[in-house]
Amino acid sequence: MKKGADKMSKEIIIFDTTLRDGEQSPGASMSLEQKLKLAIELERLGVDIIEAGFPVSSPVQFEAVSEISKAVSNVKIAALARCTKKDIDAAYESLKDAKNKVLHIFIATSPLHRKYKLRKSKEEILETIQEHIEYSKKYFDEIEFSAEDASRTEPEFLYEVIKLTANLGVKTFNIPDTVGYAIPNEFGNLIKSVYDNVPEAKNINISVHCHNDLGLAVANSIAAIQNGANQVEVTLNGIGERAGNCALEELVMAINVRKDLLDFQTGIKTEFLYPTSKLLQNITGLLIPRNKPIFGDNVFAHESGIHQDGVLKYKETYEIMKPETIGRKIENIVLGRHSGKHALRKKLEQYGLQLTEEEFEEAFKQFTIIADKKKEVFDEDLLQIISNILGKVEKGYKLKYFHVFSGNSILPTASIKLVGKDEEKIATAVGDGPVDAIYNAIDSALNIKCKLKEYILQSVGSGKDALGQVKIILEISNKDFVGKGISTDVVEASALAYINAINNYYFNQYFNNGESNE
Repeated sequence: MKKGADKMSKEIIIFDTTLRDGEQSPGASMSLEQKLKLAIELERLGVDIIEAGFPVSSPVQFEAVSEISKAVSNVKIAALARCTKKDIDAAYESLKDAKNKVLHIFIATSPLHRKYKLRKSKEEILETIQEHIEYSKKYFDEIEFSAEDASRTEPEFLYEVIKLTANLGVKTFNIPDTVGYAIPNEFGNLIKSVYDNVPEAKNINISVHCHNDLGLAVANSIAAIQNGANQVEVTLNGIGERAGNCALEELVMAINVRKDLLDFQTGIKTEFLYPTSKLLQNITGLLIPRNKPIFGDNVFAHESGIHQDGVLKYKETYEIMKPETIGRKIENIVLGRHSGKHALRKKLEQYGLQLTEEEFEEAFKQFTIIADKKKEVFDEDLLQIISNILGKVEKGYKLKYFHVFSGNSILPTASIKLVGKDEEKIATAVGDGPVDAIYNAIDSALNIKCKLKEYILQSVGSGKDALGQVKIILEISNKDFVGKGISTDVVEASALAYINAINNYYFNQYFNNGESNE
């Protein structure tokens, strides 16, 4: 039990897999620098375990796990491995510098996976598990085993696997709902049946890893802890394969708000939830919808007259949590063009944001540029500036300048200048509109062929002078790359997003990002 926890509440271990399963969201790949930044913020947030990656899958993944192991010391660092010695060796080498390392090893157990993917019998699966856990114990004191597609595995066989792994010294057994197939009552009963039929389960941690294909990942996770599970695997913003994973913020706030029914405790410092979410959105370019639980713009907005009247009289009539509980502060310090560094530091302190002096100077520089264009710089603007700094990558091409000529009676034309490490690129092109023209100019300057698959423009803050945030997906060489840009000028934001996506292509073209299907 963590210091300060309610003595009557059961401690729930938060296993965060944003950097592994979350990164497997289409277009959500992160650079090494971005992973490091996010890992440090997840440590500050208070997660118990960070799954840093799948080391054997690529040199980038291996290096990321290794560097995170060096940078983060107050939480456990996990690396994923299949039941192969090659994977286990890679996990061990990547975690050498971790103070508290965990091997997360898995194999599929369901009839579908046994027959069509692995082509192994139950007996062969059990033999494979025993062989590789015994091999892993030479290198790891703490091992978590996952039975992939456990929710579609015959219960009797799942019990057998749990007994075997527990007797081999595995400390945590994970029961994934890999394809988001389970229903809460069904999944809760599965967890209960494990404790009823496997005495060894009481001596280890029982974990769950739920996907959101039917929109039930959080509900299934809650049903699991109500029936005895004491670890939940989550991702921030609920990102992950297909429809995503159990959202860290939704699970934690459900526990916090409904303590009358959920007598549990986590170590999450909820006041850091919102700033960390903003950082992740900026890094991945995966924007959340306005009605997203906890973090969506509409969560604390009230348009209905009846709702407004109720909230004005007593907030709890229509708000079940306070914005500041999750780090959405009231704007009692208004920033503008006359604000100095002291005011900016105070605002950052409100959000618990910690920057190096170099990062702060860059933040102040960007703040003053925006403040010169806007009457007021709102908290949303500031959070976007900070997350942009923390999430940016210093490599690749940068936009030196752009000129656009457009109108309803002239052919839209754009001229751009890009600056690389030791080179400059200049080009001019026409297009169907100013954004199309500037994209064609960038393609021409870099001699690259890109297909624009998605373009999303979203305002940050309010008013005619609000910042514009652009998120795009480019297809380059048959692969998708996400880019994002922000500016008070939407054409500039569009250009920055395009260049960002192309830079991501250059950074990743020599590496093969692997994947797992847990």
